[in-house]
Amino acid sequence: MTVWRTTKARVATWFGFSLMCFGMFMAILDIQVVATSLPTIQNALKISPDAMSWIQTAYLIAEIIAIPLTGWLTRVLTLRWLFVIAISVFTVTSIGCAFSGNFATLVVFRVFQGFAGGTLIPAVFSGIFLLFPARAHPIAGTIAGIMAVLAPTVGPVVGGWITYHYSWPWLFLVNVIPGVVAAIATPFLLPRGRARLNNLKNFDGVSLALMAVALASLEIGLKQAPYSGWFSVICFTLFALCAMTAALFAIRTLKAVQPVVELSTLKVRPFSIGCVLSFCLGVGLFGAVYLMPVFLAYVRQHDALEIGKIMLVTGAAQLVAAPIAGLLESRINPRWLSAFGFSLFAVGLGMSAFESRTADFDEMFWPQVLRGFAAMFCLLPPTRLALEMLPHKQVPDASGLFNMMRNLGGAVGIALIDTILYGRTSGHIEAIRQRLMAGDVATAQAIGLDKLPQDMSAAGTAIEQAAFAASTNEAWAMLAAIAVLGLLLIPLARSQRTDAESS
Repeated sequence: MTVWRTTKARVATWFGFSLMCFGMFMAILDIQVVATSLPTIQNALKISPDAMSWIQTAYLIAEIIAIPLTGWLTRVLTLRWLFVIAISVFTVTSIGCAFSGNFATLVVFRVFQGFAGGTLIPAVFSGIFLLFPARAHPIAGTIAGIMAVLAPTVGPVVGGWITYHYSWPWLFLVNVIPGVVAAIATPFLLPRGRARLNNLKNFDGVSLALMAVALASLEIGLKQAPYSGWFSVICFTLFALCAMTAALFAIRTLKAVQPVVELSTLKVRPFSIGCVLSFCLGVGLFGAVYLMPVFLAYVRQHDALEIGKIMLVTGAAQLVAAPIAGLLESRINPRWLSAFGFSLFAVGLGMSAFESRTADFDEMFWPQVLRGFAAMFCLLPPTRLALEMLPHKQVPDASGLFNMMRNLGGAVGIALIDTILYGRTSGHIEAIRQRLMAGDVATAQAIGLDKLPQDMSAAGTAIEQAAFAASTNEAWAMLAAIAVLGLLLIPLARSQRTDAESS
């Protein structure tokens, strides 16, 4: 792959990079808008409840497989043509999803859409360091960071608005015009590089298969664990298969002359710690975006559009924080900024662990502000910490691993949240019933009853909602604990080279 060591970025490059960021935004947004409207799609295509989640799972599995492959694809195709091909496939498959007449067709198109979308994410973060000189990295990183963290936040309101005002195919058709514009324009805007198509001859298909099986079995295992149990036969089998194929993949890849994924970058301590921070951010970021709508829908009985409006506070805070984080990034050691971000992120998550069952916009406002403001400091400085010190030729592979960890963190976080919600709620229900039967008036008032119920079945909904709210608070506490874990690991990112740079 041709390595760009630019001292000055052209205006055209900035426009091309902006289109890349918007393509990444669409890929991340697609997950959220579809999640909001799954019941609508289910009714339209007559999909069984058990199969419905595969509309999302198919996309996520394909995406998480594609992300670490982006480095190899960049070497083969160049960053310019990789983006053009990926955004073209994403656009075409979006049309296919919109016009799918049955469940099977929709899932097939979602697989290809997810694979194309997965390559767009690390390609953007590679572009920060490959397309621009060092002094421009904070600006480019800020643009990419806004798109990366804003998409999950505005997704619910966008999905709810589209579903409310239009039919479900428009969830996919909104990708078409931006996708076509990006596919046509970027070849003329991004710098040219020399493709190395001859690398296709040495492509290691066995390594790809091992990686695909490892990541797919992990994703399916995480999806199934909250319902079947983490130590159930099916989950144990899936996690064992993941461990075995991942070990074989690592052994084969480390010995390969032209590896599919360059794992040697994990030996660089700032990069490996940066990947862990990316994982912790993914747990908190995607976990919060998942947990808030679940609570607001079940306990507060809000529809998708109302939920989206409440969650826009996080997006607004992210927009405010972005230029501040970008400005400070080039002036302050990234470890200090990362520590500030994860400290604030942990506080914002922890505050939600003490919310009442009647929590709504007002009570959720300040926790959202803190989380949204902190998210930019949890993304941009760790990205610089992880990637800036690496040789340019290693950046595409490293970016793939770095971004995969964030998505993997999201998958783990959601699985842990569901485990808490489904595992702890029944215990809380029983505890509340016992207190009510013992004549505890304070408990009755706390769950919204005017007096002690004569018949427990009549108070069933109030009890279940209060129990679910208690489980939700425990899930928030878990997310805060993982953010604290990320904070404690930041000092380990210290190296002689980074210290020399910051001095």
